[in-house]
Amino acid sequence: QAERGDFKHYIIPLLHTLMYTLIKAPSISGELCGRVYDFCKKLLTLPKPFCTIGLDYAIRLKMERTAPGTLYQRMVISEQSLKSDLYPYQEKIFIFADPELLSEAICNALVTDTEAARVSQSPRVCMCYVIIHAMQAALGEGCDISGLRASLQDMPTSDVEHWFQQVVAAVECAGNKASTDRGQYAARLEKIYHAVLGSSQAGNAPLEGLQGTPLPNPNISFHLWTEDDQLWKELVLFIRPLSHSCEPDCLSQDLDSFEIQDIISDCECCEQTRFSVLSTDSGIERDLPMVVEDSFASCNAETEQSRLHRKGGIKKKPSPLESVAFLQAGCNGSGVKTPVKLQRRSGIPPEPEAPLQRLHTARIVLLGDDRILGRLAQAYHSLRKRETRRVFLTPRLNLQFYYIPVVTEQPNTSAITDHTATGQEELCEVAAYLGRADPWYESNINTLCHVIPKLASMPSSPSKHLVTDLFITDVIAYYVRMGIQPVCFQVYAVKIFFSDPAQEPAEDVFLTELRTQVQDGISHRELSMTKKKTTLDGPGIDLTVTYKKVVVSERAKELTVSLRSTGLVMKAIPADEAEELVCLNVNITEIIRINNLSGRSFSAVANRLKTCNIKIRSTEQRPFTVCLDKDSRRAYRNVISVEVSPCLEPSYCLQKTRTMKFNLHETEDVGLVKYMPKSLLLPINTFAGVIQ
Repeated sequence: QAERGDFKHYIIPLLHTLMYTLIKAPSISGELCGRVYDFCKKLLTLPKPFCTIGLDYAIRLKMERTAPGTLYQRMVISEQSLKSDLYPYQEKIFIFADPELLSEAICNALVTDTEAARVSQSPRVCMCYVIIHAMQAALGEGCDISGLRASLQDMPTSDVEHWFQQVVAAVECAGNKASTDRGQYAARLEKIYHAVLGSSQAGNAPLEGLQGTPLPNPNISFHLWTEDDQLWKELVLFIRPLSHSCEPDCLSQDLDSFEIQDIISDCECCEQTRFSVLSTDSGIERDLPMVVEDSFASCNAETEQSRLHRKGGIKKKPSPLESVAFLQAGCNGSGVKTPVKLQRRSGIPPEPEAPLQRLHTARIVLLGDDRILGRLAQAYHSLRKRETRRVFLTPRLNLQFYYIPVVTEQPNTSAITDHTATGQEELCEVAAYLGRADPWYESNINTLCHVIPKLASMPSSPSKHLVTDLFITDVIAYYVRMGIQPVCFQVYAVKIFFSDPAQEPAEDVFLTELRTQVQDGISHRELSMTKKKTTLDGPGIDLTVTYKKVVVSERAKELTVSLRSTGLVMKAIPADEAEELVCLNVNITEIIRINNLSGRSFSAVANRLKTCNIKIRSTEQRPFTVCLDKDSRRAYRNVISVEVSPCLEPSYCLQKTRTMKFNLHETEDVGLVKYMPKSLLLPINTFAGVIQ
């Protein structure tokens, strides 16, 4: 009905709901699965995001038609990190919350909810779920669920794991082969079903029909974001977990030492001093004396040792995170040379190494307002810089970001400056934009902004061990499972210059907002001069603004404006979803002097401009303050100049620098740089992306 009528904005929410139901359903008829598959193929004729989502679901449904139960099985295996050689993928949800932005009651409620979800299932229970669901999906109503469940409960864990591996092998082998006969697949699972059930019970008990199998909650961990590099540390531990013998107190020290030096690097041979010597060698092997052969071999050995000798190396005590396998695996990413043995003499070429696969998926869920997204932009930029210096996470990890707005009833005033608007709409501009772009995000996620604080304020249940309603966990699980369409936000780089010439300029990034204001608390001498100037020219300071004007033809046009202002605000999030996300909306409060018969008066006028690159300088050397992403913890004082531009991808900058070494006079991107992403974008997943 939504397809026939003019209700295309309902298609994606309905399709998500249908697919989520099909994954959890005990059995799906081939006719229904075929109808949904044909509908998804029709979406390929529509623009994005309809065609993207339709293609993704069509691929999944094609596999589900061949091997029923594949989608459920893969979701449980990856989310619970169950051991399987045929499907070795792992997923984990990391919830990050800033303790200075959320109340203690909200943090405690989230911890309780995630811990209860973790306790409610075990690997054995999840393996039983996979077996039962696969049997029902393949055999339908001819499956004795009660007898199968009783047989699995009476089995030891080793037997359950054995039959789990058998079921996984049957499903994966059928799902990876498009030509597999569904009857052969059902016969193979039926054979496993009778073996698990036992000959004595098979066929004796009356059939009870189809029964739903629970979909276990995913693996969720809750983290209070207290350290700047905490995100990177958690991702490293997810890829390479510490041994159980390592104490948690050593974690920070070990990870810090991990980044001190790149131990495995390109082997640089020491340059040996060479002298011109007249050669008397005829080049014929038989002309060499017998004694020379041994000395020649020993000389070559000494020369080879001297070439392999490294100068200036730093010997470092290994830590639990720095085993040889860990470091070797960490440096074998793309763009990194791997040390190989010298094999020139034997003529044996080095064995090609298998390409790394992204077997791990980290789903980062941010709870809070725009300020925690500003911290995320900082952490993501730092992570990309680390990966540029030394590739480790990129070839192994699929990183996904999710955002759930949460604003307390009474915001923490210590984390907000006086001039910053503290309204909930002002603090959740990103969530408001995502809600306008994706109606399903607005209905399911933005409503949690007020629901989570209310749930946290409710009295706890009398029995803490009996948890019947994991509302927050269920919503987060639905969001991360079905939110597959990213909305990319431009990260902006800012360079800040201070009034003290001895102080080094500061470099930072922001995602949503940069705000400047005339600085208070200056010296008495400057205050007296300021009062005189304020009487003549009005409040504020004189600024010179240089920016590139955005025009329709997209040609850069640089303009310079001098004015007197009390402050300005740069907004990176547009007020309308139709506007581009790669443009800054700058609002400058300009002070205009008006001369009339009654004397001199001043009025404030709002100047608005759009740009991507802008420079602001105080012409009279009076300092002002800069606040990034509405967070007073990221405020800079005694500033006289700022430069703002789109933040470049660190890997692009590195490759650009390497290219410039060989093409000094080349200004445009050439070679590999042309095909690399230039700007650093922060992707936040939603259900549909931006629906035009």
